[in-house]
Amino acid sequence: MRFYRPLPINKARDLNYRKILVSKTDTSGNILYVNDYFCEVAGYEVDEVLGRPHSILRHPDMPKAIFFLMWQNIKNGLNITAVVKNLAKTGEYYWVTTDFEFQRNREGDIESYIAFRRPANKKVVAAISDLYSRLIDIEKRHGVEASLVYLQGYLDEHHTDYHTFINNLINPKSMFEKLFQVMKKTFKHSNNDQYHEGYQKAV
Repeated sequence: MRFYRPLPINKARDLNYRKILVSKTDTSGNILYVNDYFCEVAGYEVDEVLGRPHSILRHPDMPKAIFFLMWQNIKNGLNITAVVKNLAKTGEYYWVTTDFEFQRNREGDIESYIAFRRPANKKVVAAISDLYSRLIDIEKRHGVEASLVYLQGYLDEHHTDYHTFINNLINPKSMFEKLFQVMKKTFKHSNNDQYHEGYQKAV
């Protein structure tokens, strides 16, 4: 069945800073599991997203270069933190900060990715929005490769790399980020079976 992405509207969804959005995908990016708060924020029922590509949430204001970096890292089993603008079923948007964990089979190969998202604060969004707008403009004119080259030049000019740049933006030592780490551990402990098995009907 074809999925029709909603028309974006210039309205933000309210997010709860004491809750996290969780999703699990296979190595092709198809959704295997979502938690209740994911559904509440994205506006979809569980059955509407299981088996769908995670790109159904992709907002047109997001540069493809950022997703390229995300996939390049997680396919190699490397965590990456990214600031992402997502698209809800209503057409509204919501900004999140995302990072990943991995599940491996007995042979040690990655078989699924788990993404944990928390609300991105306004300072982070303000700092990243201009850069994203430039990258999108470059992609429209010259393609993703040119966008990646520009991003690397931007990082070089600021004498940093992507991971350091993002970490400096989100301030991982802040009380909010420490709370996020606690919420991640609590979620994994309380949802151990579902977290590791996912929804069988999606497989």
